[in-house]
Amino acid sequence: MSPLKTNTTELGDSRLRVDVEVDPEAVEREIAAAASEIGKDMKVPGFRQGKVPAQVVVRQVGRPAVLQEAVSRTLGDWYEQAVREAGIVPVGDPNLDVTDLPEKGEPLAFAFEVGVRPPAKLGDWRGAEVERHDAEASDEEVEAELERMRESVASLETVDRAAEQGDFVVMDFVGTVDGEEFEGGDARGFLLELGSGRLIEGFEAQLEGATADEERTVEVTFPEDYQAEHLAGRDAKFAVTVKEVKAKQLPELDDDFALEAGGYDTVAELREEIAKRIAEAKGEQVERDFREAAVDAVAERAEVEIPHALVHAKAHEMWHQTTHRLRQQGLDPEQYLQFVGKTAEELVTESEPDAERALRREAALAAIVETEGIEVDDDELLDVLRQASTEPGKQPPSEKALRRSLKKARARGGDEALREDIAMRKAVDLIVEAVEPVSAAKPAE
Repeated sequence: MSPLKTNTTELGDSRLRVDVEVDPEAVEREIAAAASEIGKDMKVPGFRQGKVPAQVVVRQVGRPAVLQEAVSRTLGDWYEQAVREAGIVPVGDPNLDVTDLPEKGEPLAFAFEVGVRPPAKLGDWRGAEVERHDAEASDEEVEAELERMRESVASLETVDRAAEQGDFVVMDFVGTVDGEEFEGGDARGFLLELGSGRLIEGFEAQLEGATADEERTVEVTFPEDYQAEHLAGRDAKFAVTVKEVKAKQLPELDDDFALEAGGYDTVAELREEIAKRIAEAKGEQVERDFREAAVDAVAERAEVEIPHALVHAKAHEMWHQTTHRLRQQGLDPEQYLQFVGKTAEELVTESEPDAERALRREAALAAIVETEGIEVDDDELLDVLRQASTEPGKQPPSEKALRRSLKKARARGGDEALREDIAMRKAVDLIVEAVEPVSAAKPAE
């Protein structure tokens, strides 16, 4: 039996107020848990440190302080449980309000207001025409891949002519600022591709037309944001001696190349294999794009009222998800904001169109799950858990272990989000089968 009682009140504009009451026994359990945690750091005569009984902690610290700690520790869990029991899908962060803390033997009362997923009235979506692009490889794509393959095995050969853009020069150089050499400003036998942009802007262009054994003076200005601060914004001169001019030599596109590059007897066979690989890669993207477009088609035909406040809340939720991903990648969100040159609120506002689209799609999918009676059984949950917990090269977890994980997830209500996610995917599968794919118009040549 749940220790919570909930009462829901609609506030309009897709917002709800939920009043929650936590029964006294659950409150006392959390007080005892909080007291045990506090007791780990307490020193009380007659007890070993870390072994102070909960009731002694309550007497020493005072029930109000322990209760406040218990509420701080547990309110998030109670909120999530109340959301599940109220059967709502919140959007954005809630406004939580805890009333006066209860005396012993009394329930704890708190309330929250939060945006919720709006309902959708589905339109006539079956048979909707949805563009689907072809997954064929174009001649241009095949030729571009062949060129890339030739470039990857190209050789450099010395040429007896002036250097052109795209050529390579082997050079010695010494750089000076105000007549003084500086650290890192010299090199011997340095290989540079003209037009690569590897060196300071203007350096490479001044070497075009140079020939072997020619000496040139290259004048440049270091950028204001140059990493070596003592050189930033300063003028420099480089005494350059061109030792060699080299040109890239690509192998002939013939049957010998086809054999060496991929083990094919002819260029025609190599072209055919490249076209096949490109089509396979494009096919996966085409399928993803078609699924997205199909859901959009259903969402566009649905009647969904989405207040701007809800859109803004969803945009904030998306930003929180982004910061979570950044931290998982070892990146600081504040540094990310500095890099893009925007505030968090500016990014939130910019993402509002995406947030509105996401809300509309979610509402439409939820409506299809309901109207089509889509259900998710335990076997489907176990399949997803099995895929998520199976590591490459290792044995998948046993059926017993998976069912134990599912039981634990269900005990804390964690299976509901997974169950809805699977149901939504099944709704997308249903949509894809029900819409009418039409060939997308090819762009004009």
